[in-house]
Amino acid sequence: MPDPLIGTARQTPAFAQPSPLATELAGSSAAISRVQEMVRRVAALDGHVLLIARRGSDADAVARHIHARSPLGAHAFVSVACGAAGVEQVLFGDPVHPAPSDLEALSADSRLAAARGGTLFLEDATELPAGVQARLARLTRDGEARIDGEPVPTAMRLIVSAPPGIDSDVREHRFRSDVYRRVSTLRVDLPPLSERPEDVPILALRVLEDLSTASGGRPRSFSQAALSLLGAMAWPGNLAELRETVERAASGTDQDPIQIEHLLPTLQLDRAP
Repeated sequence: MPDPLIGTARQTPAFAQPSPLATELAGSSAAISRVQEMVRRVAALDGHVLLIARRGSDADAVARHIHARSPLGAHAFVSVACGAAGVEQVLFGDPVHPAPSDLEALSADSRLAAARGGTLFLEDATELPAGVQARLARLTRDGEARIDGEPVPTAMRLIVSAPPGIDSDVREHRFRSDVYRRVSTLRVDLPPLSERPEDVPILALRVLEDLSTASGGRPRSFSQAALSLLGAMAWPGNLAELRETVERAASGTDQDPIQIEHLLPTLQLDRAP
């Protein structure tokens, strides 16, 4: 019998408004168009999701986008950075009653308990220590836990981000294969900006628009030459590097549109485009 918190044929509640397209997903290139369609399909399904995201990709925003457009969009979205200190206590808390051998133990103030009925996003899952992976394997296997001594279903969707090297980590036993199988029911590979250069000007304009909105300032833009230069760069740091460049250029001048000479001091031009 399906858990009432995670049904198999639900529609998004009428009061749950879809989020705007995450900046990471903006653009019209063939590479991102495929991802946009996959994200749309994944959001409508109930399975756990593996996001393959390279350094500097905004996997958190994509995970939030999937959650907001899913049938769970009206419920909690909880994000945990797997490489942070004390991640085991953050995830599982300090249970009041130790768990017997049958079920994993959580405390009511843990992030896993907070995500029940909603979505738990694990960022950079390959950073999880082996002991935490073992506890997560048990939890995802059983679908139940004891929260402060009481057995409860852990009905939630997992969205997990990891670098492309996770497949090697699984083969070489650095990441548990049982956890990998369970969290990769659905998989979305986010392309690097180097595979979608035609989207870079759109992304830059989106970042600049977000900056203007956040500061309450007037809308700003780039000259065509500046956008062409941005599109010609390789961006090995992906959206994070592009965002930092746009922020530095925008803070360095009040001129509008932002010209190519305002970008040059912010760019790393010591590598071939």
